[in-house]
Amino acid sequence: MPINARARFDPLNLAGCYVPLAMSLGAFIVLLVIAGVCGGIGRSIAGGSRSGCLGAIALGFIGALLGNWIAEKLHLPELVTIQIGREHFPVLWSIIGSAVFVAVLSLFTRKRKSD
Repeated sequence: MPINARARFDPLNLAGCYVPLAMSLGAFIVLLVIAGVCGGIGRSIAGGSRSGCLGAIALGFIGALLGNWIAEKLHLPELVTIQIGREHFPVLWSIIGSAVFVAVLSLFTRKRKSD
């Protein structure tokens, strides 16, 4: 395997070969920021409680998975995506999936008023 000038060493590769990594650190940070924004928007649409920055990032990734699954089942196209490195992040489906996820969670975690 020829060594590519853009390839980096992957420490988890036990063979010791140089393999190209899929995403740089900068691209990963940008992906985290976009996921956090999408998760925060989805949470505010559904009326969720505050969970902080890490909660919004996690919600953005969960929303992306759930939103893509919903879009695939309904045979809908990816409308708004952002390409980061080699990966495509579905912004619109992440927001929709986050809102659906927060709405479903709030059904199970709402505090009931005591009479």
